[in-house]
Amino acid sequence: MASMRDIKLRRNSIQSTQKITKAMKLVATSKLQKAKVRASESRPFFEKMQETIGSILERSNSVNHPFLTKREVKNKGYIVITSNKGLAGGYNSNIAKLVMKDCNKENAKIVAVGRKGAENFKRNGYEIIKQYNDVIEQPIYKDAVLLGEKLLTMYKEGIIDEVYVAYTSFISALTQEPKLLKILPVNTEEFEKTGEKSSDMMTYEPSPEEVLEQVIPKYINSIIFGALRESVASEHGARMTAMDSATNNADEMIEDLSLEYNRARQASITQELSEIVGGAEAIK
Repeated sequence: MASMRDIKLRRNSIQSTQKITKAMKLVATSKLQKAKVRASESRPFFEKMQETIGSILERSNSVNHPFLTKREVKNKGYIVITSNKGLAGGYNSNIAKLVMKDCNKENAKIVAVGRKGAENFKRNGYEIIKQYNDVIEQPIYKDAVLLGEKLLTMYKEGIIDEVYVAYTSFISALTQEPKLLKILPVNTEEFEKTGEKSSDMMTYEPSPEEVLEQVIPKYINSIIFGALRESVASEHGARMTAMDSATNNADEMIEDLSLEYNRARQASITQELSEIVGGAEAIK
């Protein structure tokens, strides 16, 4: 059995750690409320862009555009959104596992948003084309445009043949779902499922192809922007849950150590009484 001093030191150490986890939970909870609002604000723009593109595709017969055309896949580009900090449960590792399951080291081009994801991929030998750490702190639409332009340029130049965004979808404070979404070439079947059918033809000037040339990049940017906002909310939710779990575990450990300390103290007192009684008997 450990000594009373060792048990007390360990208990004090856990109590100190518990104060930190409680504080981190409160901070994450506060940040989560703001992040949830920002995530919800980005959804209407994305939905409107999806409706616009769906309308163009549906009412313009067969539109031929490089952003819609599938081609032989030699290299894949991934925007991988993680956090700059840990202590968020499986938030960062789940995204990395999802991407690694979909690709291999030879054909994957990674654009890492967040320090933790970049470290994970570098450690496993993947190629990091570009790393953005500051973007994930307080993402704005301009950040999404920066990422979108980078991947669109690579796609146009034939460096990559497909583009994916890996992020964590925020469902609730307790539930976050890692997702891998293909954004290039644009999957027209998704619009066929969600769009309203209409027999009316739509006229575009100068042409549907040139309209799509302007609209699709904005659509892709809106997806990236939404993914950034969702990921921030998910990070704070995951951290809040992880810190709450750590705090509860600390409570259990402190309770067990307190019980162990009381037993050791009782044993020490019993031993002292036995020595006193034994000494008194020896004097007689």
